[in-house]
Amino acid sequence: MQTLTTGVQPPASDFRERCYGCFRPASECFCAVIPTIENKTEVLILQHMRERFHPFNTARIVHRALRNSTLLVAHTKDLAAKISLKPSAGILYPGPGATLLADLPTDQRPEQLVVLDGTWHHAKTLVRDIPALHGLPRYQLAPAAPSRYRIRREPSESFLSTVEATVAALGVLEPETKGLDQLLLAFDHMVERQLAHPKSEHSRHRLGGRSHTFKNIPLALLGNLDNVVVAYGESAAGKPGCLGDPHVPVYWVAQRLGTREGFACTIRTDSPLPEYLLRHFDLTSSHFAGALSLKEAQLAWAGFRHASDTVAVFNQGSARLLRQVSPDSPKCLVLKSVDFHPGRRYGTLDDLVAAEGLQVAPSQHLGRAGRRLAQVTAFVRHLYALGTISATGEILISETVDAA
Repeated sequence: MQTLTTGVQPPASDFRERCYGCFRPASECFCAVIPTIENKTEVLILQHMRERFHPFNTARIVHRALRNSTLLVAHTKDLAAKISLKPSAGILYPGPGATLLADLPTDQRPEQLVVLDGTWHHAKTLVRDIPALHGLPRYQLAPAAPSRYRIRREPSESFLSTVEATVAALGVLEPETKGLDQLLLAFDHMVERQLAHPKSEHSRHRLGGRSHTFKNIPLALLGNLDNVVVAYGESAAGKPGCLGDPHVPVYWVAQRLGTREGFACTIRTDSPLPEYLLRHFDLTSSHFAGALSLKEAQLAWAGFRHASDTVAVFNQGSARLLRQVSPDSPKCLVLKSVDFHPGRRYGTLDDLVAAEGLQVAPSQHLGRAGRRLAQVTAFVRHLYALGTISATGEILISETVDAA
């Protein structure tokens, strides 16, 4: 193994007792759990200078574990001068033209794998400004699970940290190599230690406390969307003179974005719904033949919803219906209040879909509510895309990433 670092010193605030193996504070050193791996494929890690002293430097973990690895840390022009590539080198860099690593025939697999360490903006800069990388075959992965790097936010479940991407790549290229699972366990150990630290800005409490980032998009829509549930409800007027919310839910639909699992139930009212309202809902009285009582609907919804779910609705009307379907008040995002285009205002969901040119998938549920749910789901994915593709780097992709 070799490491090249040129002309850089850690920030003044970081001069404290540290382990220079894992570069964590001495009290948080986890070198003892980092395995030694005899990998066959040479791994060349090119690290952007700005990542050099990041406290969660997973490239350092990879380099410390892999015996057949080189870590080059320098400014782009210095990396361009120092890089040495083998004839059979390839680069882990997703995008158009990249080949799925698992699809490569055995005789075409690289003997040297280049891995870029930095934000996605940094990675694109390195590829653009280092001529030796221009002609390399590009490879990508198909992650089987979302990133476990919970102390740096990944904008998509298909984005991985450097250590996860490298382990996944070696798992494909040389599945017989021992120690790769142990390397991920060491990574998990580091993450858990940091999340458990009560004063850490990356602790669970503080991560949960930050609610908005780029374009005021809720943080829950910028990371893993698996636990985001989009919901929509139809309602009818309550009893005349009844205090409180004048509308009651009669049809409630939802979809979990991670699994695409759906939920739908009709809810009984004291009297049959009038025909004009059924036509408005694009439903018929037969759809309410098996309608549940409100209590039964609450129990069914409780069985669908997970404690970790964030429920996203479009407007305050649906939020009020949600409070009736789920009296224990789950986390709820009202999407109409997201000021993602300051100065623009959309009167209706249809107006928003048309103005933003959203591609709406076919409805999975009956009636107008099903179509509305598909629109709100498209809007959630639109907000996700806006928040994770920031040309100015306001939302940074942690470490080198790999997308399917």
